[in-house]
Amino acid sequence: MAEVTVKQLADMVGVSVERLQEQMLEAGIDGKNAASSVSEAERQSLLNHLKRSHGESGDAGEPKKITLKRKTTSQLKVAGASGKKKTVNVEVRKKRTYIKRSEIEPDQVDDQVNEEAMVDVQQVEEQRQQQEAEQARLAREEAEAKAQAEAKAKAEAEAKAKEEAEAKAKAEAELKKSEVSAAPKKAQPAAGAADADRSAKPGWTEEKKKEAGGRSGKTRKREDGRSRFDDDDRSGNRRGGKLTRVRDKKGKLVSNKPNKHGFKEPTAPQVMDVSIPESITVADLAKKMNIKAAEVIKVMFGMGAMATINQVIDQDTAVLVVEEMGHKPVPLQENAVEEALMESIQAQQGEAESRAPVVTVMGHVDHGKTSLLDYIRSTRVASGESGGITQHIGAYHVETENGMVTFLDTPGHAAFTAMRARGASVTDIVILVVAADDGVMPQTEEAVQHAKAAGVPLVVAVNKIDKEQADPDRVKNELSALNVIPEEWGGENQFVNVSAKTGEGIDDLLDAVLLQAEILELTAVPNAPGQGVVVESRLDKGRGPVATVLVQNGTLRKGDIVLAGLHYGRIRAMLDENGKPVDEAGPAIPVEIQGLDGTPDAGDEFTMVSNEKKAREVALFRQGKYRDVKLARQQKSKLENLFANMQAGDVKTFNIVLKTDVRGSLEALTHALEDLSTDEVKVNIVSGGVGGIAETDANLAVTASALMIGFNVRADAQARQVLEREGIELRYYSVIYDIIDDVKQAMTGLLSPEYKEEIVGVAEVRDVFRSPKFGSVAGCMVIEGTVYRSKRIRVLRDNVVIYEGELESLRRFKDAVNEVRQGMECGIGVKNYNDVKVGDQIEVYDTIEVQRTL
Repeated sequence: MAEVTVKQLADMVGVSVERLQEQMLEAGIDGKNAASSVSEAERQSLLNHLKRSHGESGDAGEPKKITLKRKTTSQLKVAGASGKKKTVNVEVRKKRTYIKRSEIEPDQVDDQVNEEAMVDVQQVEEQRQQQEAEQARLAREEAEAKAQAEAKAKAEAEAKAKEEAEAKAKAEAELKKSEVSAAPKKAQPAAGAADADRSAKPGWTEEKKKEAGGRSGKTRKREDGRSRFDDDDRSGNRRGGKLTRVRDKKGKLVSNKPNKHGFKEPTAPQVMDVSIPESITVADLAKKMNIKAAEVIKVMFGMGAMATINQVIDQDTAVLVVEEMGHKPVPLQENAVEEALMESIQAQQGEAESRAPVVTVMGHVDHGKTSLLDYIRSTRVASGESGGITQHIGAYHVETENGMVTFLDTPGHAAFTAMRARGASVTDIVILVVAADDGVMPQTEEAVQHAKAAGVPLVVAVNKIDKEQADPDRVKNELSALNVIPEEWGGENQFVNVSAKTGEGIDDLLDAVLLQAEILELTAVPNAPGQGVVVESRLDKGRGPVATVLVQNGTLRKGDIVLAGLHYGRIRAMLDENGKPVDEAGPAIPVEIQGLDGTPDAGDEFTMVSNEKKAREVALFRQGKYRDVKLARQQKSKLENLFANMQAGDVKTFNIVLKTDVRGSLEALTHALEDLSTDEVKVNIVSGGVGGIAETDANLAVTASALMIGFNVRADAQARQVLEREGIELRYYSVIYDIIDDVKQAMTGLLSPEYKEEIVGVAEVRDVFRSPKFGSVAGCMVIEGTVYRSKRIRVLRDNVVIYEGELESLRRFKDAVNEVRQGMECGIGVKNYNDVKVGDQIEVYDTIEVQRTL
């Protein structure tokens, strides 16, 4: 063995260097430090000394027995109860004992080694024996249970076989009996020969012969032409009954019974459990109770409800009808159809894996959200927006050096508050874009509120730092007031200074987003039915309904049947955000799908369904529920506002027919325009849809005398002809600001004008004169404004109005004048009022019309 140093030997033995040096000094080995080498002889000497110190005698040479211990540790990944993988440390310990063979007799070597091994592994052997005993007990119990099950199955099989044998014997006996009774008729032409054959059979006695002869005689035709079967049928047939003989494939007679059906009228009334959904037709209800629909209609007439066979009745009415007919109703709880669908989808879930984050870009108008996203994607999204304003949500995914990130770009205009709230509900991280020169604005505060309400972490991107007026510290101070604290100030929010124009800080922003995503530990199940959210939908003239969806879980494939909100369909085509066809999309991937039967609302959840029948069932259920809720809301509104409308008089209505390019813009515009309604003028969206303006839309606008508005859509030739012929105004818009402003102005013209009183002059009564022509005439001094003869007046005494009327005369000395200015004296005659006293004030006022605004 090569020489080693003291330090190496100490590491091999497992003691410290100082302890090893002490032991070497005790063994007589001096002058060794940590770097000194130790020879083979010195190691042997040290070993002998250690043996003697532990009480071992023997020679100072080689050892007689040595025990080696070894411990290894490894890691094993197993699936936990929650489905996530966890790491388990596994420790394996081994121990072996070696004995010098020269010290043991050859025939005793094996026995001694085995004895030592048994001593060393005694504990392990006991554990093994316990495990074997436990396994044997389990195997014994399993064998006993299996034997009991086999015995029970055998007993049941024997009982069943016995019953079958008895039934077979009984059937054969009846068959023989029927053959015997039918045989004479078959042998009627040669009855004697048949009797001879029967008499030739073994065991056929004379009594039986005589009896057989008597029976055979009975079967012969009587004088009236009728046989014995017409009088009496020993097999139980009625007089004149018809026999039905049923034979098997070989021609053997297996039945000889009368031609009667096997149904029996129930002796007791049957009570069935009838499951009743929220709405059901009369025909379906009758089918569930196994009766004719006419009986259900008859019962409903008796209850005072007139119905037809195809009429849809609600759950409460159906429950009353079922109870009236003596059955037990079982009302299905709300959304039972949808819950059953969701349970079937949940049962197909697989193993979760990490996924890319979904990031929503929020901020105020013109703070650079889309420009920031443009730089990241290296495309020009903003060039397609009108006025630089994003009109609807766009979804894109980009590959970065550190992984994939999916972006949702939301509009910043106030009308899109609902759209931004929906965007925050489907996202994992929010990038709040704040311009460094503008600071926090109203939509910035709304974005913070949406993010906090959804519990989504915020990453603040301070944009436009390349401008001279940029002040990032101001942004931090203003956001701190909204409880968005930077990390350097001890908060939880990352602030990154960026410039969408120069690209400064973009990489740092992506790193901050991916770091936040790593903290969130985002997971999804790729091997599951595709589920997610509808981001946007529109009606394309060439392709039909097109929906932009974001897959949140599972994998969506071309050809899948999808249920989205109130609509369903099979995916005919699937495109990515660049317009390229794809066959499948995994978690956190936005795609554009075609094949739905309509345009679902932005924000509706979609899921893949196994078959089209189930998808249609759920879609029709949702449509019926939506229709019922809408009608109930309208009816409730009519009833509640009936007396209020009668008292308030006619409320003026401003009708609008609205068509937009995408569903999200339609929703936002509808809410924004309806919010303009007042107590006097109500905005009524007669019809709202997605796609171009067709002739039917124009006819609807004519019927309702409505304003036709097209947002990023145009009218076809037929629609334009109808609108021009009927004089209906058609307006095109591409920015929401303009629609809201124009509708406000149009509504202002429908408002009733307001009248405002304006005081134009005040005169104080200094003396009162009597005139035979005018009665009491007040000598006044004009102390304020100008007094006009043609305007109305009020007489005030101690600042209290005691009379309101008109001037009868206004004179300056003896001349009648039309007006008297401030600081001049005049005589005023008040019409039909003679109780003017000194000190009163005569207030002259004018009523002016003020145009109202919204």
